[in-house]
Amino acid sequence: MKCCSMKTGLLFCIMCAFLLCLHKIRQKGSIYHSTSTKNLTILLWNWPFGRKFSLKGDVCWDLYKIPSCRLLDEHSSFPSADVVVFHNREVIQGSQKMPTDLPRPHGQRWAWMSLESPAHNGNLQKFANIFNMTISYRRDADVTIPYGELQFVESEGNLPEDSHMNKTSLVCWVVSNYRNNQKRTQVYNELNAIVPVDVYGRWNKKPLSSDDLLPTISRCYFYLAFENSVAKDYITEKLWKNAYQGGAVPIVLGPPISDYNAVAPTHSFIHVDEFASVRFLGEYLQKLAEDRERYKEYFNWKKHWKVKVSVDWRERLCHICLQYNNLPQNKVYSDLEAWDKAYYT
Repeated sequence: MKCCSMKTGLLFCIMCAFLLCLHKIRQKGSIYHSTSTKNLTILLWNWPFGRKFSLKGDVCWDLYKIPSCRLLDEHSSFPSADVVVFHNREVIQGSQKMPTDLPRPHGQRWAWMSLESPAHNGNLQKFANIFNMTISYRRDADVTIPYGELQFVESEGNLPEDSHMNKTSLVCWVVSNYRNNQKRTQVYNELNAIVPVDVYGRWNKKPLSSDDLLPTISRCYFYLAFENSVAKDYITEKLWKNAYQGGAVPIVLGPPISDYNAVAPTHSFIHVDEFASVRFLGEYLQKLAEDRERYKEYFNWKKHWKVKVSVDWRERLCHICLQYNNLPQNKVYSDLEAWDKAYYT
């Protein structure tokens, strides 16, 4: 009789433990569900470069199929915002004052956003211990917003004919801000002494309209996708739009080849650092242009990939919602200047 009572008591304890565990699991599931479906409010404190876009309707879902993400730009929404985004150019120049005098709501995160290279971001030391997130082209940013990216496409077996035909110029370059002290200027001058380089842009008073840009580049075998700054992951539209979408093989100058290999298609570009001298680079370009089959290999990536160039700040902001739940909750950038100026480890 005593044995039966012990068994009954043990069974009762097991059942209680089971029901308690089941309750906790359901409770966790309920919490997870409410968190994952919670509408996040992203407040853009200042539009980059003063160019506004419409935020009417459910922008993130209607345009990009990103759910539960609300974009606002009215400062009055500050108390209810989950994330407040500050574009660096305006706060550095002082055209937009940050709300540092207002009490920050509990749990609200402030995000620093810039697509400029460190050389153009100004002095960030005054932003110590202010920001919780970074939004940048950098792959190690909290939210990465690259200038361009690859998208997989079903193979059709053939390459677009204009990728390697109808070429009339060997090398071309579009440049507006030409400075003698830049590395790209030195490489251009040395290369132009070996092979002809057709130059367009404001610098030499041959500006191209947006309609003429890509058709002009498409007639060139090679395009100088030279960045104006050498910085970690700094690969701009010069590669993604001008060269890749323009249909010319990019000659790249910027971060090391490893940064390009991390984001660009295999065997789709030529890095200046691959050559012992600019003279060897020029000779290689001449021979490659004469060998149709070898030149054509630089476009094989188009069988499986296409390039998407990002130009809409709304899409970049919506991507915050995709990363939000994976970001550390209590992160603070104690030295934003050091993070921005970091090159390579």
